[in-house]
Amino acid sequence: MKIGELAARSGLTAHTLRYYERIGLLPYADRNRSSHRDYDASILTWIGFLTRLKTTGMPIREMVRYAALRNDGPATETERREMLERHRARVRAHLADLQESLLVLDTKISGYAGADERMQAHDTEPSLRRKPAGARTTGAR
Repeated sequence: MKIGELAARSGLTAHTLRYYERIGLLPYADRNRSSHRDYDASILTWIGFLTRLKTTGMPIREMVRYAALRNDGPATETERREMLERHRARVRAHLADLQESLLVLDTKISGYAGADERMQAHDTEPSLRRKPAGARTTGAR
């Protein structure tokens, strides 16, 4: 398939595909008679994996390293597995941080629940209004 079709099917731009090829994330594509890139459909699986790595925050330099190891064949499987295990640990830690942040947001949002009702009650019932700090009521002492 030509680069335009690959871009459409992968969700990446042709510019990104060319960049990935230039830095070694994608293998150099075969060329057709017109000298246009001609990709095999199997590249979509690899691009999908790269997209997941990017989505989970793996730096490009690590992705390039992983791709180079992959190209070196089965002898690098242990190193590739270890890279992915380290990345998975970082992703899990990031997820835990996000979960904690989500709980804080949920708590804050729940504090605003019913704010309109509280304001309406406050506006209509003078006895519910807070007095300024240090204010005294008449006859108190």
